[in-house]
Amino acid sequence: MGGLVIETRRLRKTYRNRRGRQVAVDDLDLAVPAGGVHGFLGPNGSGKTTTIRMLLGLARPDRGTMRLFDRPVPDELQETIRRVGAIVEQPKFFPGFTGRRNLSLLAGTIGQPRSKVDEVLDVVGLRERGGDRYGGYSLGMRQRLAIAATLLKDPDLLILDEPTNGLDPAGIREIRETIRELGSTGVTVLLSSHILAEVQQVCDSVSIIGRGRLLAAGPVSDVVGRGATVARVGVAEPERAAALLTAAGMEVRREGPHLLADGVDDPARITRTLAEAGLFVSELTPLVADLETVFLELTEDAALTNQPLRLAR
Repeated sequence: MGGLVIETRRLRKTYRNRRGRQVAVDDLDLAVPAGGVHGFLGPNGSGKTTTIRMLLGLARPDRGTMRLFDRPVPDELQETIRRVGAIVEQPKFFPGFTGRRNLSLLAGTIGQPRSKVDEVLDVVGLRERGGDRYGGYSLGMRQRLAIAATLLKDPDLLILDEPTNGLDPAGIREIRETIRELGSTGVTVLLSSHILAEVQQVCDSVSIIGRGRLLAAGPVSDVVGRGATVARVGVAEPERAAALLTAAGMEVRREGPHLLADGVDDPARITRTLAEAGLFVSELTPLVADLETVFLELTEDAALTNQPLRLAR
């Protein structure tokens, strides 16, 4: 399966409140490639859940277009929704029934054989706990059972909205491993989250939004690579070294006994610049930006300028 699984163009949604109309999604262009895990990132209130609700036909946009599997939404949603599994809110299970019994009831309502139940319990790592009552499950186990429920119909696209909310570190690790495994099986996973460290560990590609607008998109490595390249420099005469590096076009600031040089495409340029003036570095460490750094820079800039940052591919 190639191409785009999700595509939106100029998607806009507003809500009316006491202050008038509030823009939740603002001309959003979203493109989710087939296969793997795609992170859909943004601060709370940035429009992630609203976008998902529109894709699932639970809310109508004011304008713009949406496509699932290259079919228009909502016009052909009935033809495509069978290929989609989604967890937008916590599903309701019977606490007195076992996990397996809950899934068996659900399988029966959608025409799936009971053999499918153990198959999906295997996928989420709950087969050995399938005979336990749901009421005794941890939060992480409950979330994994919810994922298992969406897998009963063999979806090609799985949409998870903040699946690790409220979980302890062990529960977060369980969900992370489950999502990583699903992404490797050919299912496309759209993971909506604001927990950046977790996303960076499981996602192949990412879209970052702020104030309802797209700020950046692409493979995680490319998006992270947009962050400024910084090098930590140890040198005997930091003040003199700072002046030399600044004159060479770098932005330099002090960090304790070290210098931090921004805008360094080739760290060897630091060594060469200082050596030509008779200064020799005792430490030169490139500092690679992580997803959290890039995310905070993008969303802060969007909040300050109130303008979209068109950094997407």
